[in-house]
Amino acid sequence: MKTFLPKVDEIERKWYVVNAEKQVLGRLAVQIANALRGKDKACFTPHLDCGDFIVVVNAEKVVMTGKKDTQKIYQDYSGYTDGLKRQTADVVRAKNPTRLIRDAVWGMMPKGRLGRAQFSKLKVYAGPEHPHAAQKVEAFNVK
Repeated sequence: MKTFLPKVDEIERKWYVVNAEKQVLGRLAVQIANALRGKDKACFTPHLDCGDFIVVVNAEKVVMTGKKDTQKIYQDYSGYTDGLKRQTADVVRAKNPTRLIRDAVWGMMPKGRLGRAQFSKLKVYAGPEHPHAAQKVEAFNVK
């Protein structure tokens, strides 16, 4: 019996919407990363992009456990001397609430060309509205 390898044009991609309100950030990010890679499908192949599109709404209402709001540090480095900027999670949430989810999911994706292609199927919005209604998005079951 031969191993089944799906062709690129045979892969079905669906659109899912995830409501991040009152969801724990790390647990939500794991499920989003698995769906983006296609690990929850029977036809999962590590070297192919067989994942689905994920739309995340209410990103500003995601929950961080413990003292992570005040102790977790997000860093940006410009490349110049003294170009390191450090911000706590509550400051990042106030400025750009979508960054919390994007950074958490990006850390769980494979690095390289395939990981970047899979990550580009993630759409994150701070509020409850999104412009992807035409794609017939389905609700994503967060476990």
